[in-house]
Formats: sequence, structure tokens, C-alpha cells
Amino acid sequence: MADAAPTASRPGPGLGLGGRWTRFALRRGGRLLVSLFVLVTAAFLMIHLVPGDPVRAALGMTAPAELVETRRHELGLDDPLLMQYLHHLGGLFRGDLGESIQTQLPVGETIGRRLGATVSLGLLAFALALLVAIPLGVAVAVATRRGRRQRTALGFSSTSVVLGSIPDFLVGVILVAVFAVGLGWFPVAGRADGAASYVLPVLALSIGPAAVLARIVRVEMIAVLESDYVRTARAKRLPARRIHLVHALPNAVTATLTLGGMLLAAMVAGTVLVENVFAWPGLGSTIVQSIVTKDYPVVQGTVLVYGVIVLVVNTLVDVALALLDPRSTIGEA
Repeated sequence: MADAAPTASRPGPGLGLGGRWTRFALRRGGRLLVSLFVLVTAAFLMIHLVPGDPVRAALGMTAPAELVETRRHELGLDDPLLMQYLHHLGGLFRGDLGESIQTQLPVGETIGRRLGATVSLGLLAFALALLVAIPLGVAVAVATRRGRRQRTALGFSSTSVVLGSIPDFLVGVILVAVFAVGLGWFPVAGRADGAASYVLPVLALSIGPAAVLARIVRVEMIAVLESDYVRTARAKRLPARRIHLVHALPNAVTATLTLGGMLLAAMVAGTVLVENVFAWPGLGSTIVQSIVTKDYPVVQGTVLVYGVIVLVVNTLVDVALALLDPRSTIGEA
């Protein structure tokens, strides 16, 4: 009998160029590159198509016309728009964000001094939102599942909807009026008072997202608590704490993680208004001042930083979801 033809070996799932993980990485990487290109182009056009002369705004209305034209030439603002765009792209590839029209300092240096204040504010608010929302959502889900405690469920839903719909900056104004001006417990504005300076801005950023996230946790947790494997765990008479924390909570985290990533990105962007309420020395106050003075390079650089943060957060959430549930998430790629 002739020997059987040798069988070609198959790469394991997720391995090799045609693997699911490879396709997932290529898809997400390509999406990230396209999003970055759109972000860079949109930031450039958005700033350059706004009426007004940034050089005249920086030098003042009484500056001689010759000085204005010289400064415009130094900044390349008298070049055609396409040439300016190509110069802008070249500078980004070299890590050069340009020079501020107002201060004549490198934009990268300006952003570097302010970025830490914004990121610390966003991360602290996100951590507080998680620490409040997950235990609260789980507790309410356990207490109200199968239609129990209808008043508790209704009160929780109504309160979370109201808190989630109030803009962050308005929450900040209320907190300042009550706890800073009225009671004098915390500083009104600034970052000079150490940890006390963080309390009101962090609360302003985290109250709304915590309310929204808690509602999602409750809904997902109730669905998981009615699943077959949780009923099996109850039939084995496992402790309730073990059922809720070990069996139910990890399986309810997928939707929570997705929304949590979106909330983190929104918090970072939401610092723009909150920082101006509290006179916080971060990127939010910087971008508002730059828009008022038409400082194009600073506005472009700040918008790019905010956009990159949002894109990176979304990409990390996609990767985390793929690791938690590779069968469904990777299959999409």
C-alpha cells in the first residue's frame, strides 16, 4: 500500500499571518493610522479655515504692516494652504509641533508643562468613578433582581439619569458655590493647595460618569445573575459573596469595560471646561486661551494630544476586550 501523503501542518489559532490575532492586530492598527490621519487633517483645516489673522492678534492692532508680514513669513503663514499642510506633516514626523505665536516657545514644551495636570485629573476622576460605580451597581443589582425592591430600583434609576445628564462644568459650578464659597471647605480654584485642590475638580468630572456606569453595571449584573451557570453555583450552595464576585462580576465586566473606556476618553476631553471653571493649569485652560488669541500652533498641538489620548484609550479597550473574550471580539476582525 502506498504511503499516505503527508498532511500539511496547520498553524494554531491566532498564529501565522492568516491567524485571527494577526488579522485583528492589522485591522485595529490600520484603523488607528487612518484615525490619526483624519485627526491631523481635521485639526489643521479647522484652525486654518477660521477667519482672523493670528499674527495681527498676537502683535496687536497698532503693529506696523511690515512687521506683521515679516512675522507671517517667518511662520510660513503666507505659503499656500497645501504647502503649510505638508510642512505641518513633516514637522509632526520629526516630533516638532511648531512654535507658539504668542509666547514664541515650542508648542511641545508648552504642552509638556500642562499635560501632567490634565492627565492626573482625568485618571483620578476615572478611578473614583470605577470605585463608586462598580460596587454600587453590583449592590443594587443584587438587591433589586427578580423585581424586588421596586422603589429602590426606581430611585436608583431616576437619580443616575439626573446625575448623568448634568454637564460636568455645571456640576463644578455647583460644587464651588456650595463647598468652596459657601462652606469654605476646599479652595475655589487653582492647584496650589495640594491634595485639597483636586477634590472638587475630580468630583465634578466623576459624578456623572459614575452614575452612568453604575446603571450599566446593574443591568449587566442582573442579566448575569439569571444565567444558568450562576443558578448552578447557587445549587451547589456556594457562598453568596463568592457567587457575586467570582462567578458573576467577571462575566458582567465586558460592557462595563467598553463603556469605561469611552468614559475615560470623555473625561479627558471634558477637562477642557472643568479646568476653566477651577482655573486648573492644564491643557483645557491652555486650549481655550489659545483659541481666544488665535494661536494656531498651540491649538493644533493641543487638539492632537487630546485626539491621540482618545484613540489610544479606545485601542487599549479593544485589546482588553479581545483578551477577555477572544471568540467574539477577534471574530469581528
